[in-house]
Amino acid sequence: MFSGIITDLGQIRQIRKQADWEIEIATKLPMEKIKIGDSIACSGVCLTVTKKTADSFFIEASKETIDRTTVQYWAQGGALNLETSLRLGDSINGHLVYGHVDGIAEIKAIMPVGASHKVTMQIPANLAKYIVFKGSVTVNGISLTINEVRGNEFDVNIIPHTWQVTDFRHLAVGGKVNVEVDMIARYVERILNHKAA
Repeated sequence: MFSGIITDLGQIRQIRKQADWEIEIATKLPMEKIKIGDSIACSGVCLTVTKKTADSFFIEASKETIDRTTVQYWAQGGALNLETSLRLGDSINGHLVYGHVDGIAEIKAIMPVGASHKVTMQIPANLAKYIVFKGSVTVNGISLTINEVRGNEFDVNIIPHTWQVTDFRHLAVGGKVNVEVDMIARYVERILNHKAA
């Protein structure tokens, strides 16, 4: 479980592409506090630490993860938003994030608005029903508030701090991002559909 508040901007040091991909991620996270088997959200994808060094950790991505997330586009030198998992009693400054990516969205526009940036994304049609005005959404692991919705497109506002400490400043129109919709919306839909059945 995560909160969508990024604690480090990591960098892909190397990728070994086999049946599963082994990926080494350089980080400034305190590696002495990270154990083998810990979960770390890497641009919104919950992945397990399999090995570590003094300044990096290794994860393995299965074919399922590669096919369903932006892992398929990752390359050496790429930036990744990192967040370690919550512990009981930690503050939830964003919203509850599971690290289970629902789909890949495409960036359609990036527009400066004052010191911030308005980013427009197009989400897969089957996920559009979970995107609501002033609701929460996770984009590349970042907890964001939805400012406007038009069909299967939505806008978010990226404040200067978030722009500087996350991978958003490296993204461009046409880029792909991981999206996790608000899990509460999924449970509400399930309950309503169950009652209707």
